[in-house]
Amino acid sequence: MAADSGPESGPSLEAAEFRALYERVRRDARAGTAGRGALDDIAAATVREAAREVRTGRTVTLAAAVESVPGPDNPDACCHRMTGAVAGEIGTGLQFARDRFAMNVHGDADSHIDALCHVVYDGTLHGGVSADTLTTDGAEALSIDVARNGIVGRGVLLDIPRLRGVPWLEPGDHVTGEDLAAAETAQHIEVGEGDLLFVRVGHPRRRAELGAWNTAKARAGLHPTAMTFLADRGVAVLGGDGNNDTAPSSVDGVGFPVHVLGVHAMGLHLLDYLQFEGLVLLCEEEDRWSFLCVIAPLRLPGATGSPVNPIAIV
Repeated sequence: MAADSGPESGPSLEAAEFRALYERVRRDARAGTAGRGALDDIAAATVREAAREVRTGRTVTLAAAVESVPGPDNPDACCHRMTGAVAGEIGTGLQFARDRFAMNVHGDADSHIDALCHVVYDGTLHGGVSADTLTTDGAEALSIDVARNGIVGRGVLLDIPRLRGVPWLEPGDHVTGEDLAAAETAQHIEVGEGDLLFVRVGHPRRRAELGAWNTAKARAGLHPTAMTFLADRGVAVLGGDGNNDTAPSSVDGVGFPVHVLGVHAMGLHLLDYLQFEGLVLLCEEEDRWSFLCVIAPLRLPGATGSPVNPIAIV
């Protein structure tokens, strides 16, 4: 690991600077159709090439366990109720144990994927689709159903705490484009077109060791300018072990600039609140940071996202 270089707070952006950045990544990102966005960059040939990443067949989840106990970062926790046979009510003969789940898909603890209809900016969705397509019955365009056949490709993990020689990034810290490029060099990997990029900030490890906190007010994430790295490389999906966006925001008046740039401008499906601790151990053992990755959102027509359990296959 490199010596600790300290936090990378990154510059604040004025409204005009953010608008210029938005136009830059929207123009340069190699997003496909408005209906599927950057998923069109994952061609069949790209998937076949990604399958070459499998050498040992070892698998690891990138998802955090769904939580049903409220906390400072998860006040609207998943509600899990057993609706069938339970202790004390089980008689003779055949019975079934059953469950019911109710959850806020876009919370600050559970792993989830954002659909292209999730981000409304200046009255539109990705590709200029009218926000009027969002109805009380669901999204009429750009829902998570566009990923119903799954997302399969080469995953690449860039570990920023490892680069800086720390266990995690502190809340409020930013990952810059320079960080991403330096992590590539340190890990002997290069992010390429159609890749599924995963950026570790160490949020779950900090949470496990120090306890949960109000992540809506303070969390580590990408600096908005880091999105030019993704646009230049033609990344197809972005996943993080936090929200991907830093809090507080570095852009006045835009609370989630990375979501605006990634989902709205670039057509990226974003995965929030993953966990990479098991993947890091596996990558270190195998001495490589790329793998086949399979992402299978639930079939939820009209939904703005889905709980998700990405699987890395090394």
